[in-house]
Amino acid sequence: MTVNDLIKKMPQALNPSAAAGMQTTIQYKISNPMYLVIEDGKCSAHEGEAPSPDLALTMTDDNLMAMLKGELNGISAFMSGKLKVEGDMMLAQRMQGMFDTSKLA
Repeated sequence: MTVNDLIKKMPQALNPSAAAGMQTTIQYKISNPMYLVIEDGKCSAHEGEAPSPDLALTMTDDNLMAMLKGELNGISAFMSGKLKVEGDMMLAQRMQGMFDTSKLA
C-alpha cells in the first residue's frame, strides 16, 4: 500500500465530531501530491494540487506513511525537521485528533 492509498482512505477515518462546522483544505506535498477537503464533518480526498489550501504539509512519502500509521508523531516530525508546515498551524495541531489512524491499516 502506498502513501497515496492511505490518503484516499482518510475520509473513512475522519472523526465527524472533531470536524463539525469545519471548512478547510489540507495539501500533502509528497511525490504524488494529494489534498483533503473537509466540510461540515465530511472529508474527500483528491489527487493533485489544491488551488488555495489552508494548510500545506511537506514531507517524504515514508515519513507521511509513518505519521498516518501512528508510528511518527506530527509534533516530533515538525520539531525534527521531517515535516514542514505552511499555513494554519492551529489546524496542523488539531489534525491528530481529527483522524482515527487505526482505520487506515
